[in-house]
Amino acid sequence: MSQTPSSPARAPGHGYAQEHVDFAVALADRARAVMALRRARPADVEIKPDSSYVTDTDREIERELRIMIAARFPAHGILGEEYGPENASAEHVWSLDPIDGTAAYVAGLPVFGTLVALLHGGTPVVGIIDHPVTDDRWIGAIGRPTTWNGAVVRTRRCATLARAMLSASNPDFFSPAERPRFERLRAATQWRIYGGSCYSYGLLAAGRTDVAVDSGLSIHDYAPYAPILAGAGGVITDWEGRPISIRTGRQILAAGDPQRHAEALALVAA
Repeated sequence: MSQTPSSPARAPGHGYAQEHVDFAVALADRARAVMALRRARPADVEIKPDSSYVTDTDREIERELRIMIAARFPAHGILGEEYGPENASAEHVWSLDPIDGTAAYVAGLPVFGTLVALLHGGTPVVGIIDHPVTDDRWIGAIGRPTTWNGAVVRTRRCATLARAMLSASNPDFFSPAERPRFERLRAATQWRIYGGSCYSYGLLAAGRTDVAVDSGLSIHDYAPYAPILAGAGGVITDWEGRPISIRTGRQILAAGDPQRHAEALALVAA
């Protein structure tokens, strides 16, 4: 699972080196190892102030990844879901979501994974979606092709939005003000799938779906998707069409076909 395509030692202008990609893979490997051990016993579950779940597995994974980052890149910052920001104004910042889809993890549904990203100057330049239950891993880095389990993948072209398959993590995540905007997009597509968490964005990069829309998120929930989709030919922005960055808010919109993204954006933009 740790293979990556060959590339120059440094990607000029992209803010990452091959060592960053390799280290991101090492972080994902460690997260997978911890999760494999933890899944063998019941999780210790708590409810956070925002009503979302957190488990001892989330916390242990993030603690271990933070230790690895501090040892290898002590000048780098960290944005983690469970323990907050650390040196977040650094030139290089790691974004960590130890378990994306914690509710699914708690319920025993096999749609959860680990998200790792490296931001340079506030922009995601390296991203990994690791989905241990199905043994799937997507690796993206700006300026190079995205891989799925070591093979290069591409998004698919979609003739019209009316033929598109749309994914959303959970319709409940949309606020009352956002719901009509989501419904406009939902009604314009042919088919909808819900509840896939990070796996849906990997499948979008692999050309299995066409459009993805979500809200109620933070940077660690979507930072890896930007380089992964860019390297596969797709597009991801916020609902106003701005590129993903450390300043992006709660809303994201992605598509495999840039033309379909533009049409979808017109439906969800305020």
